[in-house]
Amino acid sequence: MTQAHGPSASPAPLQVALLGNPNTGKTTLFNALSGLRHKTGNYPGVTVEVRKGTVRAIHDGAPRDLELLDLPGTYSLAARSPDELLAVEVVTGGFGASARPDVLLCMADASNLERSLYLFSQAVELGVPVVIALTMGDLAEKQGIRVDTARLSRQLGMPVVPVNAPKNKGLDSLKSALVSAALGKDVPRIEMLPEPVRIIQNRLAETWNCHPGFVLRALVDEGGEAEKRLTTRLGQTALAELVKARQEISTSNQISLPVLEPRCRYPWIRKQVGGAVERPATERKGFTEKADRWLVHPVWGTLLFLLIMFVFFQAIFFLAQPVMDWLDEKGSDLANAVGGGMGPGHFNSLLTEGIIPGLGAVLVFLPQILILFAFMGVLEDCGYMARAAFLMDRVMARCGLSGKAFIPLLSSLACAVPGILSTRVIENRRDRLAAIVVAPLMSCSARLPVYVLLTGTFLAQRWWLPGLSLFCLYLIGFIAAPLVAWTLKSTILAGEKPIFMLEMPPFRIPSPWVVLRRMLEAAWEFVSRAGTLILASMVIIWALLHFPATNPEGRYWPEVIEAAQPEERGELLAAWKSSTILARASQTLDPVWYPIGWDWRIGSAALASFPAREVVVATLGIIFGQDPELEEEAGNRQLGERLTAAKRANGQPLFTIPTALSLLVFVALCCQCVSTLVVMAKETRSWKWPAFTFGYMTLLAYLGAFLVYQIGTWIQNWSQS
Repeated sequence: MTQAHGPSASPAPLQVALLGNPNTGKTTLFNALSGLRHKTGNYPGVTVEVRKGTVRAIHDGAPRDLELLDLPGTYSLAARSPDELLAVEVVTGGFGASARPDVLLCMADASNLERSLYLFSQAVELGVPVVIALTMGDLAEKQGIRVDTARLSRQLGMPVVPVNAPKNKGLDSLKSALVSAALGKDVPRIEMLPEPVRIIQNRLAETWNCHPGFVLRALVDEGGEAEKRLTTRLGQTALAELVKARQEISTSNQISLPVLEPRCRYPWIRKQVGGAVERPATERKGFTEKADRWLVHPVWGTLLFLLIMFVFFQAIFFLAQPVMDWLDEKGSDLANAVGGGMGPGHFNSLLTEGIIPGLGAVLVFLPQILILFAFMGVLEDCGYMARAAFLMDRVMARCGLSGKAFIPLLSSLACAVPGILSTRVIENRRDRLAAIVVAPLMSCSARLPVYVLLTGTFLAQRWWLPGLSLFCLYLIGFIAAPLVAWTLKSTILAGEKPIFMLEMPPFRIPSPWVVLRRMLEAAWEFVSRAGTLILASMVIIWALLHFPATNPEGRYWPEVIEAAQPEERGELLAAWKSSTILARASQTLDPVWYPIGWDWRIGSAALASFPAREVVVATLGIIFGQDPELEEEAGNRQLGERLTAAKRANGQPLFTIPTALSLLVFVALCCQCVSTLVVMAKETRSWKWPAFTFGYMTLLAYLGAFLVYQIGTWIQNWSQS
C-alpha cells in the first residue's frame, strides 16, 4: 500500500493499473480520466507499452492523486506475446520485490459480460483490490441487454461502476471507488483452482522469489511468455521443475492444467452473473451484423476497401489544395520580406535560401497530413479497420503471416515507429521479426509531401489522375510487404502458418473529439519534427549547398551573380552550385544516378533525405528555389513549377514523367528514416535486422526506380515516334 513520507508530506499517488480486453474502451477511459491524448482504436495492438497518467479524486472531502497505468489489452493473463507479458508482470510484480499496483481497474463489456469477466477472475486471485468499470452500456442497451450493477457488485464482492468515457459519465464515482478500494483494509481472497495447484504454485514462488500469480501463468501457459521469461532468468532447471509440477497436477486432477483452468473459472463466472443480467428472448441483429455481410465478403468487401482508399486519396488532393496555395504564397512573401530587410551575407542566405524555403516546402503539406489522419481516425473509431485486417488475413496467410501482422502495417501508414512497436501483439517471434522488417515498406505520412508534390506536378493531366497515382503509390507498400514477408518466411524465417483470431468490434459513430485529437496530435508531431530534425537538416543542407561560397578569383558568389547581366545569372548560379560540397559528393555518384534518370540535384535530395524522408522536398525547395532566371520569368513560382522548368546541361527538361515516377518509386520503397532503424534495433535487440532492412530496401528502391525509368522512357519514346 502506498503511504505518505513525513508528517506534513502529502500522500503519494495511489497506483491504478487498467486491465481489460481489446475493444472494451480501456484507453478511451484512460484518456478521459487523465486528460492525456493517447491513441485509441478498436482493434488489438493499439496499446503496446505501459502509458502513465495522473488524475485527482476527492475522498472523504480530501484530494487524493491516482497514477494510472494503461496496460496492453489482453483476453487473459495467459501471455502469448511480449505486450501481454508486460501486463502480467505489472499486475503480479514479476520477480523479486517489484511493487504491484494499489488497485486493479478491470474493464468489463456490458454487451459481452461473461467473456470480459474471465480476465477479472484471474485478477481477483492476485491479492490486489479490484474495481470493475462497466463499459459499452449503450451498446448493450441496443441489444436488449440489461445489467443490474448493484446486484452484480454484491455477487462479485467488488465495486462495479458503469461508465461512459466519451461522454464523461460515471468518472467521479469510479475515481471515488478506486480510492476506497485501494485504502480498504480487507482484500477478498477468491480462489477457483483446486488446492493442489495452489500448494504447488506457492511452493515454487517461494523457491524462485516471485509472485505466485506469475508462477501460475508459467505453469498453465506451456510455451508461453511467462515460461520463457522464467527460463531466461532461472535457467533450464526451472523449466524442468515446471514440467514436473505440471505432471504432478495433471495426475492429481486427471486433467491437464490448461483445460482445468477454464473449467474452474467459467462456472464461477456464470454463478456470479446469474440474475444480474437480463437478455432478450431472441438475439437482435443490428446494423453491424447486416453491414458485415458486405464489408467482410471476400469479393465485395475487398472492392469496397479499394473504393474507400481511392476516395480517401482523391480527397487528400482536392480538399487541401486551396490551403496549400495560400501557405505557399505566404512562405514566398516571408522569404522576400526577410531578405529585403537585411543586408547580403551568409546569414541572409541561410534564412532566405535555406531555412524558410526548406521548411516552407515541407509545412505547405500540413493540410494533407490533417486530412490523412482525419480519414484514418474516422475509419479506426467507427470499427472499419478491424474489417480491413480480417480481409487482409487471406493475403497474409498466403505469405506465412497472420492477420495480426496487418495491424502493424496499418499503423505504419501513419508512422513506421508505432507500427514496429505494435508488432508486440504477434506471438510467434519469427512472424514478429518478419512484420518488423516489412513495416517500413508501408507509405507513412512522411512520404506524403513527396508524393503530393510530384504527382500533383507531373501527373495532373486528368482530374482523377493525382488521386489514382497516390492510391497506387500506397498500394506499392501493400504489395511489396507481403511479397517480402513471403520470401522471408520461405527462407530465413521459415515456420508454421499462424492462426488468426480477431473479434469484430461493433460499428459506432466516430467521436468528433477522438478524430480531432488524432488530427491535432499528427499536426503537432509533423510541425515539431519540421522544427527539430528537418530544421537541423536544412541548416546542414544549406551549408553543403552554399560552400565554398567564393569563385576561383576569390569573390563572393552571390555578389558576382547579382552584378552580372540577367542572361548570365543562370549560368553563373549553375557554376556555383555545381562546385559546392553537396554537388561534388553527388556528382561522384553520377554513374549511379544516370540509369534512373537523375542528375546531381535529384541525387542530392535523395542523399540528404536518409535521416528523414521529408527532407527530399525541403532539399528540392533549396536547390530549385534560387534560380534567378526562373524568378524573373515567373515571379514567386511554386516549387512544382520550378521543377517543371528546370533544365539539364543539354537544355532538355530535368524532370520527365519517367524521372518523376522513378523518384516516387524510390521514395516509396527506400528506408529513409533513422528513427525507424533505431526503434527496430531496440525491438529486435540487435543492429543486424536494421542493417538488413536498410540494405534490402535501398536495393529494392533502386531496382524499382531503374525499371520504372527505363520502361517509362521506352514507352515515352515509342509513343512519340
